[in-house]
Amino acid sequence: MGYIPRVRELVSRHLRFFIAVSAAALLLRVLFLLRFPGVVTDSFVYGDIAKNWLQHGIYGLSSPDEISPTYIRLPGYPAFLAMVWAVAGVEHYRAVLVAQMLIDLLTCFLCADLARRELGWGAARLSFAAAAFCPFLANYAAAALTETFEVFATAAALNFASRGLTGGKLRDWAACGGASAVAIMLRPDGTLLVLAILVYLGAQLPWPRISGKFMGRRKLVAAAVVVGLVSISPLVPWTLRNWRVFHRFQPLAPRYANEENEFVPLGFNRWVKTWIADYTSVEEIYWAVPGSPIEAEKLPGRAFDTPRQRSLTLELIADYNQLLHVSPELDRRFLALAEERIDSHPLRYYAVLPGLRVLDMWLRPRTEMLPSDSRWWKFDDEPRWSALAVSLGVVNLFYVWVAVVGWIKRRKQPNLGLLLLFVVLRSAFLGTLENPEPRYTLEMYPVVILFLAAALRKTAPSTPMSAVHATPEENPTCESGFEHVRRATQWRDDSR
Repeated sequence: MGYIPRVRELVSRHLRFFIAVSAAALLLRVLFLLRFPGVVTDSFVYGDIAKNWLQHGIYGLSSPDEISPTYIRLPGYPAFLAMVWAVAGVEHYRAVLVAQMLIDLLTCFLCADLARRELGWGAARLSFAAAAFCPFLANYAAAALTETFEVFATAAALNFASRGLTGGKLRDWAACGGASAVAIMLRPDGTLLVLAILVYLGAQLPWPRISGKFMGRRKLVAAAVVVGLVSISPLVPWTLRNWRVFHRFQPLAPRYANEENEFVPLGFNRWVKTWIADYTSVEEIYWAVPGSPIEAEKLPGRAFDTPRQRSLTLELIADYNQLLHVSPELDRRFLALAEERIDSHPLRYYAVLPGLRVLDMWLRPRTEMLPSDSRWWKFDDEPRWSALAVSLGVVNLFYVWVAVVGWIKRRKQPNLGLLLLFVVLRSAFLGTLENPEPRYTLEMYPVVILFLAAALRKTAPSTPMSAVHATPEENPTCESGFEHVRRATQWRDDSR
């Protein structure tokens, strides 16, 4: 394949730049690893599955009496943990985090190559630096969670999709499907990546030579079929395993990560979605259930519309605090309250609150894995942690705002429509969740970084960069004119 040579050429053009920035990127990630290693509750769930899988051949969770098979987590991340621990030793989370640092550095190269293909060589360096110095990617590289691998798989899938749209080769679409399969096997919402690609390909069918860029309808259909089949192929053995073990059709992990026959308080969750709009409430209210009391005074004012609702809500919370779990009867009462609130304000429930949750996930300082208080705006924390929250908030606003400017600047470039579609679909999905966690937007950061590079790059060529910078192998239809276009645009790179 021509992919590795192109990456090698990208690095060799500015070798000292890539060496220096890579060293600085690793240093930043080592700092997070040493100061803020993130081994949290979810990490131990993944770790328990990986340990049992590695030592006993059972994909399951430990209990006092036995190891029980489970399907509450997809096998992608436990498989990664098992592979690392097979070499470094079981429950060696530090080795896992070191491996994730290297994977995150590879993501920086993928972001650079995607920018090189779509925007040009100069944008590739900008994109690499933006990914290398992104504190949010670095922070989660030091957390034993799926984010780093998920971002890597997303960047790889979008990269191969860009190659496929340029050259139309099925091997690129197969690689895109393979990367998408990794994203799906890490987390169920990885399916949104495949959905975005398939929808985009389908939208090109009426005008295959304009938006599809030298791709006929047959190639578009073939590309969609290959991406779809390859991306879901790993789910087949997983689904068969779940059917054989549990007699249940379960192609993905359950929405609430619940075991078979485990009660899920859907009424309580629906009530939460009638008022929750920020991550702070996730920490203080949503995650408290079950097992911890709910502090009613931390409910925002939008949790009740009338004095009657306020009285009923406080009564429900008092009953929960006596049990410290949501019983089926209490869940029905939460559901009745939720339906009353939805009926009286449907627009708020279906549009306003989802929009606020998406905005909160995009615009928060992203300090959830750091010591800063989640109520950072009150400045009740130690001065250094308050300063850290404000600084990260400014950095996040810079990335997001400049990316918006970059999209406006390059919005007419065809391939960038796929990236925007992915962001829109994923953001819309995130708005439906009752737990707006900022980490869920990290999978979209390869797109943010590309648009950021588009904003900062000075030139705005009329010729799509994916065509200008394609090799004849990547785009056979432009072989005869490749040298002419390259010479015509060579001054851009020389000036840099």
